[in-house]
Parts: sequence; structure tokens; C-alpha cells
Amino acid sequence: MFPEAKVRYQFINRGEHSFPEGFGKVLREKIDELAQLKLSREEKHFVQVTCPYLNPVYLDFLEGYRFNPSEIHIEQEGDQLQVHIEGLWYRTVLWEVPVMSIICELFYLLTDAQRISDDEVLQNTRAKIEQYRELGVTVAEFGTRRRYSYAVHRRVMQALTQYGKGSFIGTSNVHLAMLYQVKPIGTHAHEWFMFHGARYGFKMANAVGLENWVRTYRGDLGIALSDTYTNDIFLKQFDKMFSKLFDGVRHDSGDPLVFADKFISHYQSMGIDPKSKTIIFSDALNYDKVARITAYCRDKIGMSFGIGTSLTNDAGPAPMNIVIKMTEAQPQHDEWVGVVKLSDENGKHTGTEKMIGLAKTILGIT
Repeated sequence: MFPEAKVRYQFINRGEHSFPEGFGKVLREKIDELAQLKLSREEKHFVQVTCPYLNPVYLDFLEGYRFNPSEIHIEQEGDQLQVHIEGLWYRTVLWEVPVMSIICELFYLLTDAQRISDDEVLQNTRAKIEQYRELGVTVAEFGTRRRYSYAVHRRVMQALTQYGKGSFIGTSNVHLAMLYQVKPIGTHAHEWFMFHGARYGFKMANAVGLENWVRTYRGDLGIALSDTYTNDIFLKQFDKMFSKLFDGVRHDSGDPLVFADKFISHYQSMGIDPKSKTIIFSDALNYDKVARITAYCRDKIGMSFGIGTSLTNDAGPAPMNIVIKMTEAQPQHDEWVGVVKLSDENGKHTGTEKMIGLAKTILGIT
């Protein structure tokens, strides 16, 4: 829909990690190597079969796509790392996941972090998925961006597929979905609505973003991400049409039980049975949080869980806390516009102080 739009992304070191000397140089080398990647015939066929909502033109584009490392700029001063991405949105949107996973894996490698054995990773993951199965919940694996390493990720997937029958439903990593013959599964990202804020204004961002999503996927991929400009603002625009069209919503910030209450009440006010809808919970989940949410939501609304770091980065060392977020957009050959995310959780806002203030003023957020 926006083939000429340009965007900028920035690496954000939320965990204030100290990067060892030479990290930026090695990261540059690894990113340059990505230029050699291409989609194989077998991979394209897998996506055609498992993701039928992606049209043939887009799959042909993916087959011809090559990463352009010149879109990424890396600097290191002392132990501080800066990574910036800039280019056409339809191209640069594909950088976030591989860059974050490379940063994580390199960090543990270059700091000589010691992890538990492959067998321990497998057994730990087995214990977790068996606990989730006993809770009677479904779980998807969402952990590529902050995984300890590719090798650990493979062990996690091995355990989930081997021991998770009846609970494990898929992974957001399409490569591993193909290797382990499970469903590729996920939701859209905050940047979809952040861009719409730059293109159409903060008041229209949610509504136009949802409308464009429906126009593109025609009923598929029906989980809406609600907290780009806080859930309360989203609910004002999530009218009866959208509430019926979308299968449910994803929780990614704030108190999950408060979130559940808000959406249960919202669906009821629209004359919609909440049990016909689903909440995908995905905010820093572990077993205790999942158990608490399950006990609260059972028989009130459908639920499923997207679990990332606690599966793919529970290997010994403390997990990294890093993100890559869109910072600016150039929607139509004009000036660059700062983009904003107003989380329901303190400390998770992104954007300049000026733009965050402007968005709050326009949206009436105190």
C-alpha cells in the first residue's frame, strides 16, 4: 500500500548492556553476510501452502529480495552500541528480526557467556510446555528476536514439537516452522500503527490502520494489536464493525487482567459474546503469569499465549532487554515525521519528548 514510503529505525538498549570492544565491527561483518541470503524454491512453496493470505506477487518479490547492508549504519563508542536503519519501508521492515537475533547471539559469544547444555535446554523446555499443557492453554513460540542463539532455539523447538502436543500451536519463525513442520503464527507490529500516525495523524492511526489491514488480508490474520496509543484510545475506535471483523486482540503492555476486563466489557457492550473472541497475551510471559491470567480469564474470553524470551533465552545468562523501533517516517516524498508509541506501561513510550507530548495532547491523554 505504501511502496514509496521511507522509514528510519533505531536500536534501543533498554537493559543498558555494555558491549565489548570490537562488537560493532563483528556485527558489521555479520550483517554484510546477510546480502547472500535468498529464498529457496522449497521455502517459497512452504510459504505458499502455509500462508495463503500472501499473494503470488508478494511471494515473487520475496524470491528476488536481497538484504542491502548499506541500509544499516553501526557505530560503537566505548561500550555503547548504536544501530540505525533507513530506507524504503517495504524493504527495511525485514531487518528487525535478524539484526536483533544477531546482536543477542554475538553478545553472548563475545562476552564468553556460559550456557547450560543442549540436553538441559531440551529438558527445561519440556517441563515448561508440559506445565502449559496441564493448564489447558495453547502456546506459540515468539522468541527469535531475543534468543540466546540459533542452536538453543533449535533445541527449544525440538522439545516443543516433541512434547507439546495439544498445547504448542506454532512459531513466529517461518524457517523453523518449515524445519519442524508447524504453523507459522504471529500478529502485526506496533510500527503499522506508528506509520499510520505519521501518514494520517494520531487520531486516525488506529482506525485507518485497521481498515487497511482488513482491505489487504480480507479476514485472515485477524488479531489486532491495541496498545500503540494506549488501549483506551484504541477501544474508542474499535467499533462494532472492527469488533466483529477481528478474531481478537493482542495484549503487549500494562496489567493483563485489567486489559482482559476492558475487552470483555467492550465486547459485551457491542452485543458480542466475549467467548467467541480471543486475547493473545504476549508481554514478558512466564509460567506464573500465564497461570494467573488463565485462572482469571477461563470461561470469560478465549485466550492463547505468545511466549518468547522465557523459552528461547533461558539458557543461563540473564536475557538481553533490547528492541528496534521505528523512529521516523517519510510517508509521501515530503518531510520526515517523528513516530510515537504510547505504551500502557511506564518506560515503554518511544519517540521524542516533543512528539510524545503532541500525541498525548491530540489524543487527550493526561
